[in-house]
Amino acid sequence: MAGDLADDLAPGEVPSGADALLPALWRSREVRWSAASGLLIVVGYLAGPLGAPGAVSTVLFMVAAVVGARFFAAEAIEELVTEREIGIELLMTVAAVVAGALGAWSEAAALAFLYSISESLEEFTEDRTRDAIAKLLDLAPRRVTVVDAHGTEREVDVDEVAVGDRFLVRPGQNVATDGVVIEGTSAVDEAAVTGESIPVDKVVGDKVFAGTANGHGALVVEATATSATNTLARVVELVTEAQESKGQGQQFMERFTGVYSPAVLAAGALILVAGGALTGDWGDWALRAATVLVAAAPCALVISIPVTYVAAMGRSSRSGVLIKGGVYLEELGRLRAVALDKTGTLTRGKPELTELHPTGTFPDNELLALAAAAERRSEHPIARAIVTAADRRGISVPDPDSFTAAVGGGVHATVGGIDVTIGSPSYLTGQGHDLSGINELIERLEAAGNTTVVLAGPDGPLGVLGVADTLRPQATAAIAELRRLGIEHIVMLTGDNPRTAAAIAAEAGIDDIGAGLSPEDKAARIRDLVERYDHVAMLGDGINDAPPLAAASVGIAMGTAGSDIALETADVALMADDLAKLTTAIRTGWRTRRIVTQNLALSLVILAILVPTALFGIIALPVAVLAHELSELAVILNGTRMAR
Repeated sequence: MAGDLADDLAPGEVPSGADALLPALWRSREVRWSAASGLLIVVGYLAGPLGAPGAVSTVLFMVAAVVGARFFAAEAIEELVTEREIGIELLMTVAAVVAGALGAWSEAAALAFLYSISESLEEFTEDRTRDAIAKLLDLAPRRVTVVDAHGTEREVDVDEVAVGDRFLVRPGQNVATDGVVIEGTSAVDEAAVTGESIPVDKVVGDKVFAGTANGHGALVVEATATSATNTLARVVELVTEAQESKGQGQQFMERFTGVYSPAVLAAGALILVAGGALTGDWGDWALRAATVLVAAAPCALVISIPVTYVAAMGRSSRSGVLIKGGVYLEELGRLRAVALDKTGTLTRGKPELTELHPTGTFPDNELLALAAAAERRSEHPIARAIVTAADRRGISVPDPDSFTAAVGGGVHATVGGIDVTIGSPSYLTGQGHDLSGINELIERLEAAGNTTVVLAGPDGPLGVLGVADTLRPQATAAIAELRRLGIEHIVMLTGDNPRTAAAIAAEAGIDDIGAGLSPEDKAARIRDLVERYDHVAMLGDGINDAPPLAAASVGIAMGTAGSDIALETADVALMADDLAKLTTAIRTGWRTRRIVTQNLALSLVILAILVPTALFGIIALPVAVLAHELSELAVILNGTRMAR
């Protein structure tokens, strides 16, 4: 049930299972009043056999009816007086009053009690979901150890931490607010924010997020956000807003009940007047009219959608997928086409050394050491990729004796007395180097999606290095899973050159490619897809892909933990750099639609049975009440399955 949300959000803090759920239920004021009503009914039925006068049972039933109807009757009156609306609560209140006025106090009490159960459970489910989301804020410690420029430590409230302050995160502590590691190494459990189950290694320069749990090492972190603006606070705010955002189905249902409820009340009055006038038995027809009111009340129909949506969005947020409202949850369940950005979405977003081919006398590691030394002082991304590759291999990289970055794509350096030039093939050719012997190798590497770099000495080329933005590990499996989920069309949209795009798409298993596209071009392609498939998702980085994200039926931002713009602009935000979260989001949409359909079908069947049988006097008021409330309980329990 939805009550399990808190258990998943804060492991170790909240007990799980029935031991946690039952006390939580009893803490609900509505549940206690409903239980009191039920207890009074039981005592009322026992009073007669125990020898009490009949008036005692009647009084007990009257009190039970008032206690049970206390909350929903007050809500009905408030809606009628302040909003001029006739809701389901008013139908049930009128039915209970009519039953009581006719002396059927046991029936009135049963109606009030059973309806109060479903109302209190619905309220409890929503409250527990909201409380569970709010518990995220408790993951950040209230007291923080701030470290000043002299290394002096002092304890302050987390609200006093400003951007730029440095604070200590001891082993086992949670991170107080977003920041960047400036001292120490550790592994940090980010499950509360990104949904990632495996702790992430953190070193100097890495980002950490509020509410994440530090492992074995101590970290000194420089704050990049306050307690009010950090990732955790934004997640809570966005999920809260999402639960208040209604989908099209829920909006339609509310419009429907706005017309349906007054119509049912009018039908009940007509049944009373017509039946009483024709037969003269006003009491019988008044009771029958009350039965029709109960039978026709579309409670299960109305609550089946919001309960399911709230449970689904709450569960998704704990998995690192923020869905910003029911309308986007519906779209996820209807998707027929998916478009994906390349750089930073399908790929890692930063170049890596993928190929190393010596063409001279130097073996692999010596060639890489020479190239890394020449590139060591360069800040170009390709240079960083080469230096990083050497570091990962544990190769000692010396400082260059001299270094000159040349305009046009190359570097001149002297390393260990050797004069070298490293750069693009076109730059090396322009410098007078003969690359005819390695042209075939260069073409093969570039055809595979690599950017090639040539290292040359005074006597000619020493080696060719291939650098590429590599595919994410989950990309191929995620694309295959999208097809299994029934997505009809998958396309990759990128501003990169066609040859690189084709190589990445082939590796990922994508047939349709749009290459060399500007953001506006991508948006145009998305609009074409929407015309063809109606329901289209665009997955991008949430910032530079803003136009196509806005043009799609649902815009999904990738890896947005800590990114203000992405969190605010996307319809769905995947907090981690994990493409598997995309398929998780789509499966959530499909499951939600299936459960909503089940609930609607059950609700309509119940109405189709109860209304005619109540009208023709086949069922009495207690039977109508019991069947009505059992159907409501059924859709609540079915909807809250999405919280698992």
